Amino acid sequence: MPAAPEQPGFATVNLAAILAETAKRAPERTAVVFGADHISYGRLWAETKAYAGALRGLGIGAGDRVALLLPNVPDFPRAYFAILSLGAIVVPVHALLKADEIAYVLRDSGATTFIIAAPLLAEGAKGAAAAGVPVLSVMVPDDKIAEAPFPRLEDLARDAEPVAGYEFVSPGTTATILYTSGTTGTPKGAQGSHFSLVEHVNTLLLGAIDMSEDDVVLGCLPLFHTFGQMCVMNVAFRRGASVVLVPKFDGATALTLLNTHRCTIMTGVPTMYIGLLEAAKANPERPPLRYGLSGGAALPVAVIGRMTEEFGVAVHEGYGLTETSPVATFNHYGRTTRPGTIGQPIWGTEVIIAEAELDDRIVELPRGELGEICVRGHNVFKGYLNKPDADAQAVVDGWFRTGDLGTMSDDDYVTIVDRKKDMIVRNGYNVYPREVEEVLARHDAVSACAVYGVPHPVHQQEIVAAVTLMPGAVASPEELIEFVKEKVAPYKYPRQLDIVETLPIGPSGKVLKRVLVAEWNAAHEVTPA
Repeated sequence: MPAAPEQPGFATVNLAAILAETAKRAPERTAVVFGADHISYGRLWAETKAYAGALRGLGIGAGDRVALLLPNVPDFPRAYFAILSLGAIVVPVHALLKADEIAYVLRDSGATTFIIAAPLLAEGAKGAAAAGVPVLSVMVPDDKIAEAPFPRLEDLARDAEPVAGYEFVSPGTTATILYTSGTTGTPKGAQGSHFSLVEHVNTLLLGAIDMSEDDVVLGCLPLFHTFGQMCVMNVAFRRGASVVLVPKFDGATALTLLNTHRCTIMTGVPTMYIGLLEAAKANPERPPLRYGLSGGAALPVAVIGRMTEEFGVAVHEGYGLTETSPVATFNHYGRTTRPGTIGQPIWGTEVIIAEAELDDRIVELPRGELGEICVRGHNVFKGYLNKPDADAQAVVDGWFRTGDLGTMSDDDYVTIVDRKKDMIVRNGYNVYPREVEEVLARHDAVSACAVYGVPHPVHQQEIVAAVTLMPGAVASPEELIEFVKEKVAPYKYPRQLDIVETLPIGPSGKVLKRVLVAEWNAAHEVTPA
């Protein structure tokens, strides 16, 4: 006789506790700094409950999907935790998307309401109209109401009865739907459960991320993305630290804010650290930074060294994806930091290196061998929204396949080599762009770089590099190619190198190599296979 199905039990949880419980414990502590405004935890939670009351008055409740198109402003945490407190689902929308892309996210997620900040209404309202989703605005000045004739959430909140607290839900209930960047095909909505996200925050503070309630964190990572949302906002709010919100990153502004607010922690993607280093050439003042975190893309070892020299801070690199909430591995505090690696698996999470060529099963490889990084643990997502075929491809034998290639040492330090799809095959030899990028980054004139493969009739693929230079630096393509040529095998160095003003950067701070490939194909009249 088969065993009775496992019962879900009676445990309850809500990610909104991240803010609510800290507001109860330390109401006077500063939660958010935005411009001259210092918002305490008590005030932020009170404003959040008012927003929740307004949303409840519109009929929003458990299971409803509410989309957000908000930059890094106080309205993001207000709206985010208001939605969660009702047992509804948050659907953050990338702030750089255009109307058609926004409409896709709204339709695919089943969003019933769309909260948009005034600066983003141009594309957001068009996307909402195309998807037939009603809009609530925030940050619209009184003299602009005629131009933005949408109900203002602030007005509704002022007249609403605030909620008393957050609704408890079953641990497996969906809290967020975060859309992947859609490097192949259309974006997919990755569902995160309340339990998984709460447990992930607690785990990161248990031994991975070094943060105390006295820390001041520069919040320049976009909160609509999993990295900023979890590793800045949610981790800081759980600890009771302060977050300085930065709506739009540039190196000079970031350095000024770091100094003005005496920030102690910097969290960013590699392009942000590179921008900060460039700004440091013109601004000699240094903040009291004691800790740095990097993720989202590979951080060149040379940049880690420059941060230590300029700011006296060690940058700890970690790794993860939207589907892993996001952190899977990290260079934990209190342990040896190994530059060039993405650290060791976080508590309660397993990471293995598996045979990359096998799609239908997981075969673990011996330590030191190159293969696909696979993850399982409490941090793994619930699955993609309404895409069982994508789930079956992504999760095999209980392991989430990341699509990244790497190795693992005997003491569990993981090193990323590259994305499977970014690997270049030239004359039958595998070339991993990150390896070439690490070499280019060591050149004193190089600010940032991207190496990618393009079609070639003889060699199958050819290697191309795009490089931005440090302010005032001078270097020729030929000089940079020769610099790499001297340090790598003959089949690895770029045959073409373009010096550009900027690299195409996506909403999460990653260089969009697919854009570089498309531009190269268009310039050379190549039709993609």
